[in-house]
Amino acid sequence: MSWKLGQELASTIKHYSAFPATGVSLRQMVQFGSNPSTGTLYRASQFLSEELPIRLAHRVQELGELPDGLNEMPSINRVRDWYAQSFEEIIQLPKPTLSTEIRERLMKPARNGGRNSRVLSETSANPSIKPGQYKSGGNQDKDSEKAAAAKARKYYSAADDTTGEWPPELNDYNTKFKDTLEKIKRRHDGVVTTVAQGILEYKRKRQRMQIDQRIQQFLDRFYMSRIGIRMLIGQHIALTDQRTQSDPNYVGIICTKTNVKELAQEAIENARFVCEDHYGLFDAPKVRLVCDDNLHFMYVPGHLSHMLFETLKNSLRAVVETHGQDKEDFPTTTVIVSEGREDITIKVTDEGGGIPRSSIPLVWTYMYTTVDQTPNLDPDFNKSDFKAPMAGFGYGLPISRLYARYFGGDLKLISMEG
Repeated sequence: MSWKLGQELASTIKHYSAFPATGVSLRQMVQFGSNPSTGTLYRASQFLSEELPIRLAHRVQELGELPDGLNEMPSINRVRDWYAQSFEEIIQLPKPTLSTEIRERLMKPARNGGRNSRVLSETSANPSIKPGQYKSGGNQDKDSEKAAAAKARKYYSAADDTTGEWPPELNDYNTKFKDTLEKIKRRHDGVVTTVAQGILEYKRKRQRMQIDQRIQQFLDRFYMSRIGIRMLIGQHIALTDQRTQSDPNYVGIICTKTNVKELAQEAIENARFVCEDHYGLFDAPKVRLVCDDNLHFMYVPGHLSHMLFETLKNSLRAVVETHGQDKEDFPTTTVIVSEGREDITIKVTDEGGGIPRSSIPLVWTYMYTTVDQTPNLDPDFNKSDFKAPMAGFGYGLPISRLYARYFGGDLKLISMEG
């Protein structure tokens, strides 16, 4: 039997969607520590059990209110139902029955004066995002009470572990909560392609070659929010798992010593392989990597791999299509990684013919391909966000730019036509 969104759940979702989301920074997540106690993990579960429904509710509302009939497309409705079902599963998860003493202990911050007792640094403004650029749902100005409630939710605060063991109910709840998050994460694996399919359905029905600015902005907001939701979920699952097996360089899915050269090398090999496979080449265009072996920084390796792979795939495609598939020896693409005082910059330079200046804004448009060229999408082909075909959906660069901006970086395209 398929799941259906009922009237009562819809009004609960509407209520939650009026609350603003609470920002969490990379530094805050790392300060949480790589091996949190049962009590601390329970507090994090409590934060997420309030925060995730708010973020999911924003998406359900927005998907239901999309303009110009886009909200009626079957694939868009399917995604909306996934978000609503995940919302329902989180709010219906039964909380453990705890004694007054344990409840009071959970309310108090850690007293040990050690690493875990630090009050978490506040989130600072993201330099890559203009205020309100990707914001949706929850008007903080209108309702100061709701804004205050949001401020009271803190992602990080270590629990007081000095006064004895935590009851087994906390551990059971943490495990159940993690299992619920894993199920939700799997359910949402195909979201990017299913929304893309919905846009295709819309373009075909409306006979449009391109999407307008409103839908472009919606997709930016939607995918940026998805990165945030998956980051919180992935981080929490990994922290729970790390209590049994841990790697000293990882706090959840964040690597405190991400090796840029290793990731770049892997992305180059993957992009060349996909290129050879797609064009039936014996040898894809060569890629030269210039990078210090010991360049490390704190980042989510999956995000960086995704951005590098998509950018390289674009470069190799342009090189092959500009010079022709029959060419024996393609010009070399160069990847240069440079570390400054503030930034790490990765420059990918190719001889792929460049893009006319008038077309550059279109590079950042989702689904910028003509209707008849775009294949139908199989929602299963993209079970992770990180494996994409060589070409076709016009999603690689816009989503890579969101990944870059999510933690305060950016992705820029500078073209020399010809």
